[in-house]
Amino acid sequence: MKDVKRFSLISMIFLVALRVGPTQSTNAASRPNVLFIAVDDLNDWIGCLAGHPQTVTPNMDRLAKRGVLFTNAHCAAPACNPSRAAIFSGRNPNQTGVYSNNSPRIRSAQPDLVLLPQHFQKAGYRTLGTGKLLHSKPKGVFQEEFFPEQRWSPFSRDQVEYSAEELPSKGSDHPRHVVENGPGGRRYVLPLNRMPSDRNPQNPKGESFDWGPLPVADTAMGDGQITDWAIKQLKQKDAVGPFFLAVGYYRPHIPLYAPQRYFDLLPPTDEIELPAVLRNDLDDLSPSARKWALEAVTAGAHSTVLRFRQWQAAVRAYLACIAFVDAQIGRLLDGLDTSAHAENTIVVLWGDHGWHLGEKQHWGKWTGWQRSTRVPLIVVPAKRNGQPGYASGGRCRQPVSLVDLYPTLIELCELPKKADLVGESLVGLLAKPDQATDRLAVTFFDPGNVSLTGTRWHYIRYQDGSEELYHVGDDPHEWHNLAGSPSHQEVVKRFRRRLPPQ
Repeated sequence: MKDVKRFSLISMIFLVALRVGPTQSTNAASRPNVLFIAVDDLNDWIGCLAGHPQTVTPNMDRLAKRGVLFTNAHCAAPACNPSRAAIFSGRNPNQTGVYSNNSPRIRSAQPDLVLLPQHFQKAGYRTLGTGKLLHSKPKGVFQEEFFPEQRWSPFSRDQVEYSAEELPSKGSDHPRHVVENGPGGRRYVLPLNRMPSDRNPQNPKGESFDWGPLPVADTAMGDGQITDWAIKQLKQKDAVGPFFLAVGYYRPHIPLYAPQRYFDLLPPTDEIELPAVLRNDLDDLSPSARKWALEAVTAGAHSTVLRFRQWQAAVRAYLACIAFVDAQIGRLLDGLDTSAHAENTIVVLWGDHGWHLGEKQHWGKWTGWQRSTRVPLIVVPAKRNGQPGYASGGRCRQPVSLVDLYPTLIELCELPKKADLVGESLVGLLAKPDQATDRLAVTFFDPGNVSLTGTRWHYIRYQDGSEELYHVGDDPHEWHNLAGSPSHQEVVKRFRRRLPPQ
């Protein structure tokens, strides 16, 4: 009789289990992993986007062949803090109030928002983060984390700081800060480019608008260290469940320091090709637009670069830093491909915003032109079960935004939906990259300043009401502002009707 009761109890438990279905952990275990790769200050100077003929990016190029390259992708704001806040929150600056690097960080501005890794954690994912992801170290956003020094590496923050005796030289034509025991035990005189500081001449902190090769190994750089850490996580054999692994590379953000061997991949300085510029490019712009172009807000002044004859050297250093980061991405992809997760991992690579190198007489980001707003974006769905229906080696010309990544990953990973996201999933474009849409990519740069990018046109409106309009195909350098042209007023009006609330 006891055996009959025991059998009945076991049967009831079994039937209940069948009716309830798999647990959250079982569901999570069947979902794809995510490798989320961020690159700071990377414009379109990668081979698959043909932004510069001398760039060396074989690894980002091979990644693009595995999925879809979005050739018309744009950031929500052309600066680190607001762009990353938008990506990780899925909301634009006009919703969060995080407009610039001077704004509060997203976790202070909107403490109740569930950020992207946190949403994955709630769905049963193991979350790991390393490197520059949010604008400050996101302590507590990831379950496992590793944040070494990246900005000044291979120097430490203390090593690059000016002493009280050295500080008066920082803004002069003869800046001089001595590091006695720098990388490799050598003595260095900073800045390497010997240029004065335009941005922070009275600040003892290190001068970041600097560039040059250093005789160090990749592992001396923070970006090399985060790659090692991320590969180690991919190789863990005792980890349970799917993972969300975010890896944030700092270069090619200034200072443009990289190991010597990446400079050696490029032609000599005097053979480096400069970006195309127009001498009177600013003549058809409003005074407010010219101010955005000429102010040294995030880097330095073009006039200083020219005066010290450093333009080609700076371009070469930027390309060297891109080559260095590309090599780290290559190591990371190799680590994934030789791991147990190769067939079941979505890979997303994005740049947080673009970067000017003298175009419109500007250096850095923080403008409404496409040199600041346009970013590399590559999405590679997981290989499991062949992922039928997704394009391989596809190119999508439709305008998309980095805020689209949050809903995209929710759909790809079959996570619970979130109603408060402003972006639109890219999954349909992963299946049919060449389909036409009515999308616009919206970029904010301070309240009242907004950029709207479509397939054919790019429109900018400033806080004072001044406007710019460029034909994307006919004028890729944005040299000819058509906003005042009588024959283009209908186009301008169409964009005005689609301006977002401020």
